[in-house]
This record gives sequence, C-alpha cells and structure tokens, in this order.
Amino acid sequence: MSQFLAQVPRQALLQQQRLTPQLIQAMDILQLGTLALESRLADEVERNPALDFTPEEVDAPPPPEPEPQSSAADGDRPLVVDEHGGADFERLDTMVQEYDWLDDDGYRGGFSRGRGTDETDGKLDAMANAAARPVTLQEYLLEQWQLADVDERTRALGRAIIESLDDGGRLDIPLGELAVAVDPPAQAAELEHALAAVQRLDPPGVAARSLQECLLLQLAALPGDNALERRILAEHFEDLQRNRLPAIARALDVDVEEIKAALRVIGRLSLHPGSDVADRVTPPIVPDVIVEYNADEDRYDARLSRVSQRELRISPEFRELLEAARHDKRARDFARQKIEEASAIIDAVRFRRERLLEVARAVVEAQRDFLDRGEQHLKVLRMSDLAARFGCDPSTISRTVDEKYMQTPRGIYPLRYFFTGGAETDDGDALGWASIKAKVQEIIAREDKRNPLNDDEIVARLRAEGIDIKRRTVAKYRAQLGIPSARQRVQY
Repeated sequence: MSQFLAQVPRQALLQQQRLTPQLIQAMDILQLGTLALESRLADEVERNPALDFTPEEVDAPPPPEPEPQSSAADGDRPLVVDEHGGADFERLDTMVQEYDWLDDDGYRGGFSRGRGTDETDGKLDAMANAAARPVTLQEYLLEQWQLADVDERTRALGRAIIESLDDGGRLDIPLGELAVAVDPPAQAAELEHALAAVQRLDPPGVAARSLQECLLLQLAALPGDNALERRILAEHFEDLQRNRLPAIARALDVDVEEIKAALRVIGRLSLHPGSDVADRVTPPIVPDVIVEYNADEDRYDARLSRVSQRELRISPEFRELLEAARHDKRARDFARQKIEEASAIIDAVRFRRERLLEVARAVVEAQRDFLDRGEQHLKVLRMSDLAARFGCDPSTISRTVDEKYMQTPRGIYPLRYFFTGGAETDDGDALGWASIKAKVQEIIAREDKRNPLNDDEIVARLRAEGIDIKRRTVAKYRAQLGIPSARQRVQY
C-alpha cells in the first residue's frame, strides 16, 4: 500500500475525526490542475515572504565581482548575523511593522520589494508568468457594446440581454419575461430594437432565440446573396432537420444537387457561436503527466511534466532573518509563523506530486492495450479499484485526477478519460465504454451512406463481435458522438 496515499483517511474515518488545516490544504491543492496550481503558488509566494521558488538550474556566466558594501543601499545589503546584530534586528522589526503582518486579522497586505535580489526577482517572474483569466463571452460582447452607437435606454436593455445569454450565446429567456425583469419595465418594441443591435455584434449568430434564427443571422453576415440557402433555412427548416432533401428540391423547384451545394454552405455555420468565442480565449492545455514508450524495455514510462515538478523552498534570506531574530520574541514569532505556513504549502505540493505520479503509473499499467492499439482497446478502470489498491478513499483518487491531463504517444487526454465502466465480451474481457463508443463510430463510418444502419442493426453488429449492449445505449452513444439518426444520415 502506498505510504503517502495511506495517510489520507477513509471517508468513514473522516466523519469521526476533525480535519486539520494542513489536511484540508493538501486536499485543496491535490485537486488543482497545472495552470490553477501555478496561479495558486504565485499567490502564496507573493503573500508569504518565507516561501520561494527553487531557482532552476541554467547555464549562466559567473557572477560579477561584488560591489563594495559601502556603496549598497541599506535595504539591499546582505544580511550579516554577528554577535551584535543590532542593525539586522532593526531591519526585521521594521519589515514586520511596515507590513502589519502581526495584526489580529492576519495578513492583509502584499510583500513590497524594492530593487530586490535574484530570489525576489524570481518570485516576480513567476507571478508575471501566471496564466491570465480567460475572457468570458459576456465580457467579450460587453466590450463591443460599450462602443455601439445607441442611446442610453437601448444600451441598458442590450446589457440586460447580453447578461441573459447562455454559454453558447443563445437567448433562452422569452423577451416578455425579460421586459418585466428590467427596471423600469420595457416595451416589446424597445427590447426588439435592442436585441437587433446586439445581434449585430461579433460573433454573427449571437443572441439568437432559436437555432433557425442563429443560422439565418450567420448567413446574413456572409458575403454574397445566398438566396437559396436563406430560403432553405427560412421556409424549409423542419424538412432540413429531417434530411428531406428531395422534398425541399421539389418545393423550391431546383435539383437535389443544388440543395446539396447549399447545404455545404449552411454546414460551415456554427450551432453555438458563443462557444466558439470561449474556445478562442480558453488557455492551452498543459499536460501534468508525460507518457513515453521505452523501446529498450518494451514499456511505457510516466513522468511528471516540468511544470508539475516546480519546486518550492523556504527562502534562505528569511531563514537568516529567523536566526537574527532569536533575541526578539515578536519578530521571532512572526518569522516562525511564516516559515510554518510555507512548510505546509511545500508539503501539500509534494503530496500532490507524489499522488499524481503514483496514480498515473497505475493508469499506464492498466491501459497498456490502449497505448499500444488505440481507444477501441480502453479497458474498464474504476477509481474504486485504485482506491482499494492504495488503501485510500475513492474521493482521493477523484481529486488526484481532477483537472489533470496526460500526454501520451496517442495525444493528450484528461486523466479522467482512462477511468470508465464497461461491458464484458463473450471472451470474458472487460471492455470500456469509450472502446464500445469507438466501435459504434467505426461501424457507422463503414456503412452504406445511401442506406445507413439504424440502431437495431448497429446492436446486431456489436453482438456479432461478442458485445452485449442495449439499443438505448447505442442511441445514447450515437448522440454523444454527434451522429444523427439513420434517416438523417441518408446521402442522396
């Protein structure tokens, strides 16, 4: 059993024991993803002068000869601990008083730095490199809306509309409800006018009240006439959803080939234009774990990414301050408290690193077939299985994999992807749901496009491969894959 995972009590025991602040902090840091962890650590380093990032080893030129001490400012000179040490005690006491860290309310300010040292510069670099918060769809639209040439009443109503949009940019609230929710209540004509102005913002299709309106708004923003595409969407949207292309062609008195050409234009439109904005501002995925194939030993090795191995330490300068403060109780208590807080963070980060690597290696071991042959060979793996193996609660495994990503020779995957239920084949092998979903996709990809398979026929194909599955499960997986029904897949 893992020495470290065993330190995490099981749920029943947690209900009987009081959680210590250190354990709460460790669990909190355990579930952070890489970018969130970097941001959290930058905040902690800024807040606590005793905490510092370990300098990375780089090839650097030898340091220049030090300047004479007499030319250095008092705040920049090195700390010298001698038998007198009066000036150094005064420096520490001044720092304590200036930043008011010993108030009953605890820490309230930042750790101000002057010219600083290489160590403090490293802290500032870490904070400057922390990931910025992504811009939301509402923020993106409101920035444009502030520049719109509208009167103040329309501006206020437009803001209310923007704040009512869902993540995909759709306006699901009826205008009648929105009219009575604003202060003062709005007339229908006022809201319609404001809505039309909001719908002219980027991206095209935003603030639509239906999928049909969303597509028509995007089509209107395209260059060219697009008259046929507009008529298909405006007059035959239901037939389009049901893939009744011959019926549309007859009603519009055109060939089916012309309808298919128009559908290629319509197919380039977005179903959720607001989500496209979110995709543009979403920070890149930073893998926490790297998996590489070791050809010499025919195995896959898991290691933590460089970012996940970022080391913290107690600031050497602050340790010197603690030593210098041995005769000053107030300053000594302050320094000792900050070092204890820093040590707790360091322990929590180390705990996260060890847990993550331990779980990642177990995943690699369990999913060897996936790494060798692809997602159709993803095996059943439950968090409860690893919890039993490591002697911890499943919630600890869940926190360990939450928001984490694994880079494999087959691409980057959320660590949660590898934990799945499944079904048993006729041969007794446990096959994960993701593998079965991939088989459904493969069967549909090979079907006759003029005579697609219905869900019952897909079930029959899977059972022929020894996989016992229900029709409703196939229908659910097909929907999750974004694959329409057999009738909608017919190609004319």
